[in-house]
Amino acid sequence: MCPDCPKCRNSSADRPKTTRAGSYFRTSDSKRVPRYFCHGCRTTFSSAALFPCYRQKKRHKNEMLRRLLCSGVSQRRAARILRLNRITVVRKFFFLSVQAELKLRAGNLAEKQAQAIEFDDLETFEHTKMKPLSVTLAVEEKTRRILGLRVSRMPANGLLARASRKKYGRRVDERSFGRRRLFEDIAPFIAENALIKSDSNPHYATDVAKYFPGAAYKQFLGKRGSTTGQGELKRVKFDPLFSLNHTCAMFRANVCRLIRKTWCTTKRSDRLQAHLILYAHYHNQHLA
Repeated sequence: MCPDCPKCRNSSADRPKTTRAGSYFRTSDSKRVPRYFCHGCRTTFSSAALFPCYRQKKRHKNEMLRRLLCSGVSQRRAARILRLNRITVVRKFFFLSVQAELKLRAGNLAEKQAQAIEFDDLETFEHTKMKPLSVTLAVEEKTRRILGLRVSRMPANGLLARASRKKYGRRVDERSFGRRRLFEDIAPFIAENALIKSDSNPHYATDVAKYFPGAAYKQFLGKRGSTTGQGELKRVKFDPLFSLNHTCAMFRANVCRLIRKTWCTTKRSDRLQAHLILYAHYHNQHLA
């Protein structure tokens, strides 16, 4: 059956919408692509125009690049491995992240609503430790399916707070806004009477009660991190937030810009959001 024309979407019943009009050989992946003729707008088109990677000359590199970026490999090293220009890798990274975001949401909608979830913040930074970032992450208990995440800016604390304000000025705390955006996004994936777990952060309870009024909410005291899992796994026999902390440890291990004591750092928060979304879809697809 011939597909509809992507230009005019001709749906006339008295004549065929489209008919076959030959084919051409695509050198990028060595495939023969059929072409079609539209009787409505009198133009031809190929089946390649119906896919998101239309006009990409090196589409056969997309899957390998996705696996590398989700396995602790930086963009520069991925360009060397795949013999691509760094600009090409960046463009493909943006394309893959957009597709991953759509597939992540579609996959979560196709699954059953989560009966128990865990959420918390993972801290990292952009450019320097004086400009920290917070990643609010929500996962399903036991299955470790990632439901969603949001990257937010936050002010520096501790010994770096004064130096950060002096050099970069006061930094707006966006964690509350990012957390609310996350709850709005994942609300369709969670059952009304679900069990929600988190640490003892006093700012969480208000937002949970607002966006999940029928859920049971439990908070647990945070424990000291262990050397394994880059500090995300806890030094306790039983961790009530194990699914979340284990997922955070996998983020640290498989996303190069989150690895502790590394020179591969994030320069922009939106790029970190795109990379984490790319890994979240890969995680749900292959690891969860």
